[in-house]
Amino acid sequence: MAQAAEAARTVILTVDDDPGVSRAVARDLRRRYGESYRIVRAESGESALDALRELKLRGDLVAVILADYRMPQMNGIEFLEQALDVYPGARRVLLTAYADTSAAIDAINVVDLDHYLLKPWDPPEEKLYPVLDDLLVAWRASDYRSVAITKVVGHRWSARSSDVREFLARNQVPYRWYSADEPEGKRLLEAAGQDGQRLPLVVTPDGTPLVEPEAPELAARVGLATTPTADFYDLVVIGGGPAGLGAAVYGASEGLRTVLVEREATGGQAGQSSRIENYLGFPDGVSGAQLTDRARRQAAKFGAEILTAREVTGLEINGAARIVRFSDGSAIAAHSVILATGVSYRQLPAPGVTDLTGCGVFYGSALTEAASCQGHDVYIVGGANSAGQAAMYLSRGAKSVTLLVRGPSLEASMSYYLIQQIEEAANISVRTGTVVECAHGSEHLEQLTLRDSASGQSELVDAQWMFVFIGAAPLTDWLDGTVLRDERGFILAGPDLTPDGRPPAGWELDRPPYHLETSVPGVFVAGDARAESAKRVASAVGEGAMAVMLVHRYLEQS
Repeated sequence: MAQAAEAARTVILTVDDDPGVSRAVARDLRRRYGESYRIVRAESGESALDALRELKLRGDLVAVILADYRMPQMNGIEFLEQALDVYPGARRVLLTAYADTSAAIDAINVVDLDHYLLKPWDPPEEKLYPVLDDLLVAWRASDYRSVAITKVVGHRWSARSSDVREFLARNQVPYRWYSADEPEGKRLLEAAGQDGQRLPLVVTPDGTPLVEPEAPELAARVGLATTPTADFYDLVVIGGGPAGLGAAVYGASEGLRTVLVEREATGGQAGQSSRIENYLGFPDGVSGAQLTDRARRQAAKFGAEILTAREVTGLEINGAARIVRFSDGSAIAAHSVILATGVSYRQLPAPGVTDLTGCGVFYGSALTEAASCQGHDVYIVGGANSAGQAAMYLSRGAKSVTLLVRGPSLEASMSYYLIQQIEEAANISVRTGTVVECAHGSEHLEQLTLRDSASGQSELVDAQWMFVFIGAAPLTDWLDGTVLRDERGFILAGPDLTPDGRPPAGWELDRPPYHLETSVPGVFVAGDARAESAKRVASAVGEGAMAVMLVHRYLEQS
């Protein structure tokens, strides 16, 4: 029974932009494998990726992916590279013409290609089926086990339900969402002995029901690592954004026993970005989630521990040891620490916003809510790159997207390439010199009062969705009294600690602080939390790597 159920959920996916070829491939696949596997076909790389993501969330298995090389917008190699992130265990086959064999050979290294087939493949009994038979045997012999699915039952306008969905999505935990008023949602609530008054209900893969779970409990129950395996490390990295992930990759790859501690989800603000187009090496752009997932897997491959949903509340110095304390009272120690805590979005102070947060008002991109914005009017508050990236992403399905910018223009805070894209998008408008005066709604956002800063006139507009990106505040209050910070809370390091050439108060070493070293020897800072940092993904990753180099220098001299 179990094997039959698993077979019914195992997919062979084929993608080709030529409808005739696509149907022919699917026909031949069904003829041979239709009784044991589900054949899914797509006619573009984007639609195939959408299908793969949907299968992933449902916990379905994908055994083999066949992709045509010559497809517009996204060729077969580019598609397989992205498909690798969704289903790394699936066997990958490229369909090519004879003239494209060199590209197919190159793809063996780029996407770890398992095989390439020349078109036409007739007769399939000789040219197609033997290849797929071998690949399916190899796939079944590998660790292809189904990803267990977490179920979430909630309400569309429940802030806590939204938080749980965002936490699971950002931590790459597959889940299935059920509304509390649909039949399956009601069935799950009844099975858990709940009446729907307390939401969300989370049912873990082993069938354990969790009612309104907090992040640490949820993380532990869905298989995320929350407990360190040791008491002492060479390096503790606090924060899992680009700087922290960069530090974890380089620290672990260079032989340091490394643990990364993240209070929410790896990726930080960059991980919530729908599209990063100015990061080196990704000319077609890369989503924050995709970049984060690759970096996380890379750090784990080198042996770095990654702890999720652990909040750090203190840093103590005890001789050569740097002690990191958690909110539950436990602690770990290390020879060195890298502070990569990043920043959080500032809260919008307008009346009504706090009560409606999670119920139509969101901080950051909240990509889990994007599908619900289809056909609606969306408002985005902010004028920096994160706001522009969200506007472009949401404009794909929204009826309209309006950017509300306090300043006189976008030029001072947004990259030129994003400004160009926004100008070319027909359903995006920009209102400069505009602030949100009030948010209105009972159970969810219904209207906004907008005020023109120049004229002082206010306007009431209908709105169900508002996403806020209004600057950043460092997450460093817990470091008060331990390391020196500037008046805004950003951490001072290196030359900023010694503007007059003298070491900071309490500095006991006969050398000045290293470039990214804080006022405490052996404690370094990287990324957005550092005073005067560039606030860009590439610079954060670079600082994470540089901090590890300085950690080595510190350890060699200790």
